[in-house]
Amino acid sequence: MIRWVIQSATCAAAATALLWPPLLAAAPNSIPDLSAGGAAWRNTHNDFILPSSGPGPVTWDPAHPFVGNGAGQPVTSRVADLTNPILMPWVRDELKKLNDDALGGKLQFTPTALCRPNGVPGVILLRNEPLFIAQTAKEVTFLYQSDHQVRHIYLDIPHSARVKPSWYGESVGRYEGDTLVVDTIGITPKAPVDYYLTPHTDQLHVIERYHRIDDGKTLEVVFTVEDPGAFNMPWTASQRYRKLDNTPMQEYVCAEGEPLAPKATQLDF
Repeated sequence: MIRWVIQSATCAAAATALLWPPLLAAAPNSIPDLSAGGAAWRNTHNDFILPSSGPGPVTWDPAHPFVGNGAGQPVTSRVADLTNPILMPWVRDELKKLNDDALGGKLQFTPTALCRPNGVPGVILLRNEPLFIAQTAKEVTFLYQSDHQVRHIYLDIPHSARVKPSWYGESVGRYEGDTLVVDTIGITPKAPVDYYLTPHTDQLHVIERYHRIDDGKTLEVVFTVEDPGAFNMPWTASQRYRKLDNTPMQEYVCAEGEPLAPKATQLDF
């Protein structure tokens, strides 16, 4: 896999820029401006932020701390903590296989490394790439620079009676004061929950709550995950994005079918 990043504003960025004025004009004054006036957001953490209390996401095994790119130390593979109480036995068994492979030096490929969509909450909340948000009265659209991935969140409508599984599932949303609440079901089991490649079933249900903090400079999303087929209990985590001014969307392409780059592993984010 080879990724090409062209350091200039692309046609997609130009088209997005043309859309901003009518999109913002269409949003009532009571709707929070999550688009930051057309600015971009970039996430601040390469793992989910753990909750202050209660069940949380899979993280690394304390005996094998994860060291990522840019830490100034030798990079390590992710080894999941199998003692997390959220894990059902079959999920723990699958993660143990991945752990054994990682400790044995076998490459672990994320959806990103395989040029696949990232899933929800999955890798899409972990990719360290700009995010643009466009709002209208009927829809909120998340535009990710990473491989030009797009999520559609349809406002104030119920879920479909039957949802065909897809990479991002079916997302419906509503505003609660200054918060956008997103309810997503129908996420394909092909998309793991996180960078540890934690599996799930087609019963996965994710609720995300987006709102701006720090005088609008930070976008925070707090989310809850439940899957009675994979997890013993619902669990929560969060992610934060910092505002990036004067940042146009650039062309970022994952060339599927190209020879895998040496670093296109579980550590690739």
